[in-house]
Amino acid sequence: MSMHGERRRDNQQWVLDWLVKTTGRVQNFAHDNRIVPPEVKSYRMIPRVMGKHGRRLEEMAHAAEEAGHHETARELYWRATEHYIEAQHAIFQDDNREKIYLHGKALECFEHAARHAGNPVERVEIPFDGNYIQGVLHRVPGADKAPTVLFCPGMDMTKESYLAPGQHPYVARGFNCLHIDGPGQGTSNLRKIRVTVDNYERAGAAAIDYLCSRSEVDAERIAVSGFSMGSYWGMRIAATDRRVKAVATAAACYGPKRPIFNEASPRFKQIFMYMSGIHDEDAFDAMADQMTLDALAPRIKCPVLMVTGEYDPLAHLEDVVAVYEKVGRPKELWVVENNFHSPRHINNFAGLDFFGYLADWLCDAVAGRKPADLEREVFVREKEGLGAYSESAPGIFLPERLGIRNDSLTPAQLGPAGVRKD
Repeated sequence: MSMHGERRRDNQQWVLDWLVKTTGRVQNFAHDNRIVPPEVKSYRMIPRVMGKHGRRLEEMAHAAEEAGHHETARELYWRATEHYIEAQHAIFQDDNREKIYLHGKALECFEHAARHAGNPVERVEIPFDGNYIQGVLHRVPGADKAPTVLFCPGMDMTKESYLAPGQHPYVARGFNCLHIDGPGQGTSNLRKIRVTVDNYERAGAAAIDYLCSRSEVDAERIAVSGFSMGSYWGMRIAATDRRVKAVATAAACYGPKRPIFNEASPRFKQIFMYMSGIHDEDAFDAMADQMTLDALAPRIKCPVLMVTGEYDPLAHLEDVVAVYEKVGRPKELWVVENNFHSPRHINNFAGLDFFGYLADWLCDAVAGRKPADLEREVFVREKEGLGAYSESAPGIFLPERLGIRNDSLTPAQLGPAGVRKD
């Protein structure tokens, strides 16, 4: 499954095995929901156990299809797709037969689910650097020309992940939506299209070129969205391509990559080294040090929405705010109280799947309803307030969040001698 000893963090495998067994997760351990079932007792069990569950769901989907129950078949094929995606992603080794098989099953089940979507969904191939990146284009039914979102999945996602055929929140709000397997993701990695410091935004530009060639796409209303590492990549695309009219991303990876690669689960570094094709950890760390938005954030000229969990372990709040401050207006920052790396299906947003809020925001942005001087920071509370519709927060950090200013030490803190210089 892996190349043992390739990374210093591989020595933590026993800890990861224990966390997989006890939490059912491979990362983001603060979340309570399990990703893998209790029968998974170690990391290496994930592909075969998840593959087994995927096969059962796939067989049930076939039975539903034969019975003429197409909506149920779609939902079952979609659940099978998600299981196969999780199964194949746990393997980070080139030319691995199990990975190739499990990934192929994910593509196959997604195709079946897409057939019953109720709106056009098609797999597309986009020329890029002498090869092709693969995408999935979800289209608005009956629309001759519609605004379109380019969606950047996260590190642990593929273009088939999360946004289900037939229940797509962007399509429901009038957007076509192109999901891509950018460099390092999904089919791109099987094709050995590796991710580098700057080639994801070039792949994004190629995807926008492709969208502009489609008659169903309004080339004057193209937006970008992204999730997790896609939040970082989406911002890079918005900074480097003026055709992007708005960008809205969430599950922050905006800041330095030290937290995700050196503080969080070792799985992140294992996977991303595989995605980059780099086998020397020092060389990888040197690349990761360049993965920042410091120079690019000021270049974004369209409306920007950034969303972060208050305690996201992959992007510390102060690092997210530092990037936000570099972005020009119009811009918004939503800080999700007591949240970690995913704002989906949580009380802060009334339990709804969060992507609908991103789609709403993009609808307003591409329609020109974001004023040029917009600068709004919202603290999205867990058990009170109006969620994303709340008033602007007086500040992101304590005590400003409470409307209190304390720019200097109190007399009791200062003491008789005051603060001496170092």
